[in-house]
Amino acid sequence: CLPANQERFANGKLVTVQFHPSAQVVMTAGHDRSVSLFQVKNFSLNPKIESIYLESFPVYKAHFSVDGEQVIATGTHHSMFFVYDMIAGSIMPIPKVRGVEEKFLRNFELSPDGSFMLLIGTSGYLHLLSMKTKELISTMKVNGRCTASAFTPDSSKIYSYSKEGEVFIWDVRSRKCLHKFEDEGSLEGKCIAVSKNNQYVACGSSSGVVNLYTTDACLKENCPKPVKAIMNLITSATCVTFNSTTEILAVASRDTDEAVKLV
Repeated sequence: CLPANQERFANGKLVTVQFHPSAQVVMTAGHDRSVSLFQVKNFSLNPKIESIYLESFPVYKAHFSVDGEQVIATGTHHSMFFVYDMIAGSIMPIPKVRGVEEKFLRNFELSPDGSFMLLIGTSGYLHLLSMKTKELISTMKVNGRCTASAFTPDSSKIYSYSKEGEVFIWDVRSRKCLHKFEDEGSLEGKCIAVSKNNQYVACGSSSGVVNLYTTDACLKENCPKPVKAIMNLITSATCVTFNSTTEILAVASRDTDEAVKLV
């Protein structure tokens, strides 16, 4: 396999690599202020489709919308974000979301049904936006600082992981906290994922331990026991994700080279 982005290597750190939800296209984005799209061919040349340049906007995170028609990009030190409309070929800045008082907007999640965008703010605030209008619907707050969130596959609930190692479960429709539980042995929460069949929740912490829970236990118990504690990482677990059939869990750490494990 040749490098996916060989027709345009980034000049800075890559922060996002994502496949398009329905086309044979891969996106890269990073600190060189660019978002690039490449066609994925059968292991031959991967031609560049296009690159967009965001003036003085090092990208913190970029993500395809669920329908694959937009790319949302947040910056490393900005309270605004960009929406790139791939159908119209236009780049639209969203300068300020009314009701969201945040100095920086970096981390966000998109709901699987394409309805919502969740901005993970500072001081424990979570801002739920309409994906259609990019306007604020409601704000929720966890105790402490929220480091990561994940929607359930049916988009009805949000799991929010705090720096203090607590997980809050929210009902999207009512925006009420349904339950909270403590992640066993967590010194500092880093990343969280819900499996595509809604059977498991994985919580990765700063110690490198990834705890795997059943969603049933998460919804009922205050201190659930993990069905498995994955100890393979020796540095902070910064990424956990399930494959589409819930047979494989990928755990990774960006703090050292080659720290990717498939469980």
